[in-house]
Order: sequence, then C-alpha cells, then structure tokens
Amino acid sequence: MSQKLNRAAIWLDKLTANAPRMAGLCASVQVADGSVDGKAARFIAVVPDENNHYPRAKGGEVGLLEGWTLAKVVSETIAEDAEKSEKRAIVAVIDVPSQAYGRREEAFGIHQALAGAAAAYANARLAGHPVVGLIVGKAMSGAFLAHGYQANRLIAFNDSGVMIHAMGKESAARITLRTVEALEKLAATIPPMAYDISNYETLGLLSALLEIANPEAPQSDDMDKVNAALVTAVREARTDNTLKNRLNAKNRHSSALVRERMRAAW
Repeated sequence: MSQKLNRAAIWLDKLTANAPRMAGLCASVQVADGSVDGKAARFIAVVPDENNHYPRAKGGEVGLLEGWTLAKVVSETIAEDAEKSEKRAIVAVIDVPSQAYGRREEAFGIHQALAGAAAAYANARLAGHPVVGLIVGKAMSGAFLAHGYQANRLIAFNDSGVMIHAMGKESAARITLRTVEALEKLAATIPPMAYDISNYETLGLLSALLEIANPEAPQSDDMDKVNAALVTAVREARTDNTLKNRLNAKNRHSSALVRERMRAAW
C-alpha cells in the first residue's frame, strides 16, 4: 500500500487525535472513531491510494471499491447502534476530486457502488444518526453525491482549495455552449455549478463557512473553529431528528385514530 495525504487524511488525523484506523477496509477509505460534543462519533474519509486496483481511483476519487466500502461502513454503523437510544454522529470528511469512471468501472457497476454509498448515508439520517459533511477540499460531481452530500448539515472552508461543482469549468462550458466567463456568472445562481464556495452559503446550502488559516496544516485556532462548528451541526441534527420522530409519532397516532373511526363507522 502506498498513500499520499490529501486534505481529508490530514483532517481525519487531527479530528480523531490520530486514532487507530478501522481494520479490514480498502486502503482508500479510512475510518476512525473520535468524539464530538463529548460523545462518540465516527469519522470517514476517502484518501489517495497509489496502488488502487482501479487506476482511475488513485488520487482520492470515489470509485467501485470506495463506494461499496463507504456503504459497508455506514451500514454497519447503523446496525451497531440500532438498539441505542442515541445514535453516534457520523462525520464525512470530504476531499474528493471526482468519481472514478472508466471502462472497467462502468462495466462492473460503479453507478451501483456510488448509489449504495449515497443510500447508506441517507439511511443513517433516517435511523437517527446526526450526519455532518465537512468539506475540507474538493467535492466534485458523483463523488460528492456518494460521500457527504446526504448529510444533515454541510460545513465548508472558505478557501481557494475548496470547490463544489458538477464538473470542471472547461468541460461544463463546452457542454453548455458557453464561455468560462459566462459559465461563472451562471454558476452564481445554480447550486450544482457553484464554483465559488461562497455561493453555497448565499444560497443557504451550508450550515457554516469557516475561515481557516492553515487548511493543510491546521493549528489550534483552526481546530477550535472546526470542532465548534461540528458541535453546533451535530446538536442541530439531533434536534431535527427529535422533531421528526415526534412528528412521525403524531402522524402515526392520527392515522390510528382515523382507522379506528372508520372501523366504528362500518
């Protein structure tokens, strides 16, 4: 196994105090347990692996192995916490430059692998886990959809190395028959094409946009900002889940009353 550090790997180390990585996973998906707000939390990152079985997934992209591994980890977390009254927070640490499409990957069903990952994160939310996406680098296209976009809350760094969009500017300009300059103006009003991270904040798609002085070598002030934002996001997500459960319970009670009255009428 040969690995380089991307921003996701750097922040995974920092946020979990270099906790041991979960064993038995592919080298490009790293998982470590830590805490948020004094409670257990699981942190998940996709990282580069120069020896990846699929060449298109060597630089931290999300491909076949990554999609299925993300689905496995999140699904197992849901199962482990199924009987617990309070579910662990899940933090997706995000620096994914692309989905790893290639002829072999498409033949072997990369779309199913990425869908499995996205579904697992969505299921975690439905099961009551606070899910937070921490965008520390690139969040591109299907890679972002598979890893992090399903979160209750999204936090991002206000930094030139952070980008959220569907595809590269030149490719998108070609497809839409626009110049790059015209595309940038359009992107300011369409979230999936928002190259400037501040667009996401303006459009209400971020719970926090953080000014981080050293995103690739975080110091104590940076860590304090990120930890505080995670605490807020997890607390808000737990509140969301509590309100959702109360509403579901109320709806179930109302439905039961309606059925009872219908039976009485018959």
